[in-house]
Amino acid sequence: MPKMKTSRGAAKRFKVTAKGKVKRRHGYLRHILSTKTRKQKRRLRKPALVDKANEKAIKRLLPYL
Repeated sequence: MPKMKTSRGAAKRFKVTAKGKVKRRHGYLRHILSTKTRKQKRRLRKPALVDKANEKAIKRLLPYL
């Protein structure tokens, strides 16, 4: 059986934590930043965890993480 391929797009966007949860970045921080509050932009900088409903699909894209 051939080796499975990692989805390169997913590999650049997601990391797996030590406990096996999937970490992601927030969206909405690319443009039109003048309308967003300082507090909102500060919170968007911090990473977030992928929702349980989507975690299985993401892990399928990343077979070796």
